[in-house]
Amino acid sequence: MGTPEFPDLGKHCSVDDCKQIDFLPFTCDRCTQVFCLDHRSYNNHNCPKGNRGDVTVVICPLCGKGVRLNPDEDPNITWEKHVNTDCDPSSYEETVEKKKKKCPVPRCRELLTFSNTIRCRDCSVEHCLKHRFGPDHGCAGPKKPESRWSSLLASAEASISRLGADLSQKLQFANGNSEKMPEKNGKVTVDVCPKCSRGFREPGDLLKHIDKDHHGTSKA
Repeated sequence: MGTPEFPDLGKHCSVDDCKQIDFLPFTCDRCTQVFCLDHRSYNNHNCPKGNRGDVTVVICPLCGKGVRLNPDEDPNITWEKHVNTDCDPSSYEETVEKKKKKCPVPRCRELLTFSNTIRCRDCSVEHCLKHRFGPDHGCAGPKKPESRWSSLLASAEASISRLGADLSQKLQFANGNSEKMPEKNGKVTVDVCPKCSRGFREPGDLLKHIDKDHHGTSKA
């Protein structure tokens, strides 16, 4: 086996009826034996561990869930474990509906699968290819942000406006720039004496003040 330069080159096939020398042999990843090109597959050399990597899933008719069968365990035992632990017949309808998701457009019965599902970038709802555009599924557009911040901003602006009006009114009253301050935001009107800039809430009090304190000045 091999050559003088490479004495370890090549190995015999492990199949008894073959025993062919193969200079590029294949090692089975299940039984770890060496085989030639013709017997490299699990079936061709009857690998005793060839089915351990296979995955078999059975859909439970009671709950609609998938049950994975263990190659090293009796399927009846696996099924009994599922029925006693994980099986819930009440969730069958919910499980089936999740698996058979349909397009939300009214009267559209198209099932949404991996290849025909489009998520609208405006409303973020999945639709079939036929109704992927906004006008086709009555897209409401992107969701508006919550009005909480806008209401807070409007309230702050209103407070600042009222504060500015109050400050302006007080400055105007102190400087005597107006003989009468108009009523605003439900506040009482104030009349200002043209002589001393003193304010009065009632017009009668202003007249009494002028007759009493500025009578001689008004005559002059």
